[in-house]
Amino acid sequence: MRKLALSDEILLKIDKPARYIGGEVNSIMKDRERVDIRFAMCFPDVYEIGMSHLGIQIIYDMLNQFEDTWCERVYSPWMDLDEIMRKEHIPLFALESQEPVKNFDFLGITLQYEMCYTNILQVLDLSGIPIFSKERSWDDPIVIGGGPCSYNPEPIAPFFDLFYMGEAETRYRELLDLYKEYRDAGKSRRDFLIEAGKLKGIYAPGFYEVTYKEDGTIDDFYPTEPDLPTEIMKELETDLSNTYYPQKPVVPFIKVTQDRVVLEIQRGCIRGCRFCQAGQLYRPVRERSLEFLKEYALEMLKSTGHEEISLSSLSSSDFSKLPEFMDYLIEICKERHVNISLPSLRIDAFSLDVMSKVQDVKKSSLTFAPEAGTQRMRNVINKGLTEEVILNGAKLAFEGGWNKVKLYFMLGLPTETHEDARGIARLSNEIAKLYYETVPKEKRNGKVQITASTSFFIPKPFTPFQWAPMCTREQFLDKAHTVKTAVLEQLNKKSIKYNWHEADVSVLEGIFARGDRKIADVIYMAYKKGCIYDAWGEYYKHDVWVECFDACGLDMDFYTTRERSLDEKFPWDFISCGVTKNFLMREWQRALNEEVTPNCKMACQGCGAARFGTGICFEERL
Repeated sequence: MRKLALSDEILLKIDKPARYIGGEVNSIMKDRERVDIRFAMCFPDVYEIGMSHLGIQIIYDMLNQFEDTWCERVYSPWMDLDEIMRKEHIPLFALESQEPVKNFDFLGITLQYEMCYTNILQVLDLSGIPIFSKERSWDDPIVIGGGPCSYNPEPIAPFFDLFYMGEAETRYRELLDLYKEYRDAGKSRRDFLIEAGKLKGIYAPGFYEVTYKEDGTIDDFYPTEPDLPTEIMKELETDLSNTYYPQKPVVPFIKVTQDRVVLEIQRGCIRGCRFCQAGQLYRPVRERSLEFLKEYALEMLKSTGHEEISLSSLSSSDFSKLPEFMDYLIEICKERHVNISLPSLRIDAFSLDVMSKVQDVKKSSLTFAPEAGTQRMRNVINKGLTEEVILNGAKLAFEGGWNKVKLYFMLGLPTETHEDARGIARLSNEIAKLYYETVPKEKRNGKVQITASTSFFIPKPFTPFQWAPMCTREQFLDKAHTVKTAVLEQLNKKSIKYNWHEADVSVLEGIFARGDRKIADVIYMAYKKGCIYDAWGEYYKHDVWVECFDACGLDMDFYTTRERSLDEKFPWDFISCGVTKNFLMREWQRALNEEVTPNCKMACQGCGAARFGTGICFEERL
């Protein structure tokens, strides 16, 4: 019988003990004596966040389909348990077997958000795994990272043995077979890592060197072992209708952030927003077939008992079979009393018609993402939305019975002016005004409620804005103050609520996003000084981070506020996501010229993604 890693006494002391006991519906138990490889799959954040991540569910299902492999799940212990584990020397454990992570062959860590970097060190530390790769032996798991942040792995490179670039479905079997071969043959861990680094999509950071120029920028980056690649191309699944996807996802015991069936309908996005990293990393757009989606929707609802299904996509409205699939979903969900969630929809007549059928209008709010308050700024970022389209969508929504609207914007975008920032308040007011012009007084369901939220712009690798300067903390706060002041000047100010993101955290995220290997020393020092859960405002310690940058002799502004020259070598230039640097340069110039680029369905822009031989690159244009 499985024994829990935590005693009853400890479980009674901590918040939400169900985070740590495993045994959930559809979790997979195997005979440890009958598998060759133990793989611990980690999301370096609290259980409720990690259990909501689709990528881990896919990898968990895929690896457990291999007869020789048992994949288990690991999450960061919350602060209360973290303290107890350190005090009582309890090693971090996997949920399924409740056995120490250190005993596993692999520790896979998904890298979804830069502000989880100190949690990675927490996971390694509590597991008893040396934090730095160079200090590990065969007695330690192979620590491998993947996910969007791995497209600039350099700030955390010293902590990892390997990084997997791209989509996990294609290369893991080959990597696991290589591992078994080298372990069984008694070869060294070092030799295995070098050979693994020769596999497509795999980066072995310990065998690459970086040199710097006098100004602190990168001079050269090169492998130190023969036959290791100088460029690492991402891995991409070309056929989404014949690949791994969980029909029986794990059902948590407690409420999590995404407490529903999540069905991915496509990958990639045609839109080409210049601030959006995901839109570049997941090119080209590839759709799942209608037959696949119908089968999996039904099976996942049966196997989980969830009362909601959410369609996952960067831009659901662009899915070509959406009308047919929605007809099917509405039919099967109505008889099962299951709600349908439709994120990433454009607000148009079709979308509103669908939402009116699947949502309780009185309880729901609609979300628009104009991203910028003026048309000039939307052209700069290539948003592809005019104010006329935005207002028409709002009008249709108000006519359909909605009176709550959430608006998402960014502040600090390249070339942004004072008037662009004030435009956020003006557009919010125009939408509020439209409600009163559209809905007769006797038909109004209360007052209109507009919630305008601004995040601060962070230039990310592999976007046209990777060359852009980033604002300082003070500039960000000044811009937020400008918007707040402008909101208070609007006629409908009582109907508008304004929120903004934390400036300190945004600055640090910007450093991690475009940082180099020197940043690893800062992350390690900050962790030793008590920094974990930096993504959670109540635990973020900005003063400690500033102190650590100073102690390491690094200038925070070097990584944020300067504009990069077009010929600068970036820390991530040895990685290819398929999109060429020349394409990104062209888009950067078009942004500065306020020029809009047509989306992928309208005209191919020659971004480079056609090299994968799949998806929208080989479909007819509109």
